[in-house]
Amino acid sequence: LKFIAVPLVMFSIISGVASLKDISSLGKIGLKTLALYLSTTLLSVSLGLILVNILKPGNFIDSEQRLQNRIAYENWVKQTKGVEIIDNQSFSKQDATVKPATDTTPIDENLKEKIAVANQNKNQSPLHFLVDMIPENIVLSLSNNKLMLQVIFFSIFFGIALALSEFDEKITVINFITGVNEVFLKMVDIIMKAAPFFVFCLLAGVISKMADTPEKIIEIFKGLGVYSLTVVLGISMLVFVVYPLLLKIFVKRISYTDFFRKISPAQFLAFSTSSSAATLPVTIECVEENLKVPNKIAGFVLPIGATVNMDGTSLYQAVAVVFLAQMHMIDLTLGQQLTIVFTATLASIGSAAVPSAGLVMLIIVLQAVGLNPAWIAIIFPVDRILDMCRTVANVTGDATVSTIIAASENAWEE
Repeated sequence: LKFIAVPLVMFSIISGVASLKDISSLGKIGLKTLALYLSTTLLSVSLGLILVNILKPGNFIDSEQRLQNRIAYENWVKQTKGVEIIDNQSFSKQDATVKPATDTTPIDENLKEKIAVANQNKNQSPLHFLVDMIPENIVLSLSNNKLMLQVIFFSIFFGIALALSEFDEKITVINFITGVNEVFLKMVDIIMKAAPFFVFCLLAGVISKMADTPEKIIEIFKGLGVYSLTVVLGISMLVFVVYPLLLKIFVKRISYTDFFRKISPAQFLAFSTSSSAATLPVTIECVEENLKVPNKIAGFVLPIGATVNMDGTSLYQAVAVVFLAQMHMIDLTLGQQLTIVFTATLASIGSAAVPSAGLVMLIIVLQAVGLNPAWIAIIFPVDRILDMCRTVANVTGDATVSTIIAASENAWEE
């Protein structure tokens, strides 16, 4: 699916944009798309913060361990330039019975690489992704799934130029592009026939990498159980309550069960692959064929959503940051939590060109509120399972937004 994702996105967008009768409607659809994606991301982060402040998963850690964590945090602050203790308290001075500790959070080479990527990106402007989305070499962009924004920009530009062109072979070119797009969708159909087998293999691989015995798997989830349940609860509410509520308000023709039945293939694939980009071909097929959203909308909205709309990831970040603060006995103020909302939202928009986006984005958010980025090692053991869940939310959010936009444009295929 990854190897056909880029050409499918390119031909789908060009076909959709070129088929617009009024090219000015593209700007209106684009503004609606960005506004809805931004709104759902803000809703997701807010929902995550509400849940983590109510359930307080970090407080379920042993109190003595939390005190040790707090002292390790204070020592890390002393050793790190430009960082101050968030809540202006000093537990190391108050409790002389506890011997000094340092932050010895274990961190492997993979996590070090992600921290380095985050450090490279944190000083960039929040709107730096606008510069990154303009390709210097479109052939190079087409060869890299991580440069999807550049492919989207080129495809929109090409589609607009084709729509505005006046030459005898114009219809032939449009028909060719539409035909190629149909071929790629047929390839998705063929791949999906073998999907159950591949999904089973992927899930087996995920579990085997987490731990080599059932006892180790149980031990991992025992330590991070309440945190994991908080994230899963938030994602479940987002997928099964928030999105259906938006559909109920803005789309009258699709019922609750009908919506989930029609996008379930994309959701199952998202869960097994943990990749919105890999799932994109199936998402496009589900939205166009099952939900009857026309290609001119689905082909434009969904590729952008797979790149910039990270609702599940944003919710996860909000929960993770506050959880890590709680388990280190750090009380984040309202202002600091609003910083999480702002940073997580902007990070989700600009994460397209960042490998392993979820963890890298989390590092950026941790640094924004003055917490130790190495703490991602604490939640890393359960990150793969949670990544599978949040990808389902990302894909469901994309399908929801494209359906709402189709309803607002009164554009349906019967």
